[in-house]
Amino acid sequence: MAIYRFIEPRIGRARLRQWRWGALRVLLLLVLIIVVSAVGLALLDNSESDSQHKLFLGLWNAVNLISTLGDFSSFDVRQKTFMMGAMLCVMVTGAYAITQLTGLLSSPEVVAFRENRHMERELDKLSGHVVVIGYIGLGKLLAKQLRDSGQHVVVIDRDDGNAALASESGFMVIKGDAGVDDGVLNSARIAVARAMYVTTADPHRNLTLTLMSHTLNPKLRIVVAGSDERWGQMLRRAGASDVVVADRLLADAMLGHLQEGSAG
Repeated sequence: MAIYRFIEPRIGRARLRQWRWGALRVLLLLVLIIVVSAVGLALLDNSESDSQHKLFLGLWNAVNLISTLGDFSSFDVRQKTFMMGAMLCVMVTGAYAITQLTGLLSSPEVVAFRENRHMERELDKLSGHVVVIGYIGLGKLLAKQLRDSGQHVVVIDRDDGNAALASESGFMVIKGDAGVDDGVLNSARIAVARAMYVTTADPHRNLTLTLMSHTLNPKLRIVVAGSDERWGQMLRRAGASDVVVADRLLADAMLGHLQEGSAG
């Protein structure tokens, strides 16, 4: 599955714009060479033909020069000298096009931009899906279990490696820091999502993500991990629907094992 990258495509868009301007410059240079060559050959033509015919013949030879067809008319010494200069200009223009333009289209940023364009069409179709923030440890297990239960899952992670792992596992992935830019959440179509699970280890970031997501979609069910009850209260006030307090879960699990041992 492809990855929607929030930052890199901005560079790719700029690179693609740079390629378009470069291609336009090359095209204008070629047109200029054709015009100058046609006029120059017409002026150097000593035949008794009228000026219109000379200009057409010069244009024919100039187009043959650019297209490399090689179907030239006969030249005298002066025209041959002029054509050698025109050929040199064509070679320089071609070298410029190869060195400046070919690498841009295959650059990682442009590839990411094109991949994003495809992903945008897929993301626009989303509705009633589940967003999982963080694809490591708990987030990875949770995303897989949600998918196994039939949910359409979108994973958000700011780490390249985690995003790649989620993509390789078949998830639709958005790479970006949702806690810094709400555009990442908008890209995940949080406004029409059914639920969001926040699994990052940073309590401050969890609080920010909860507040931002609740602001964008007040009806969104937000399940977030809290390190202790104090953070749990703050997360609920920020808009969390359910807060899973790790300390309480561990205490309950340990108590259950203790009771089972005592009963045995």
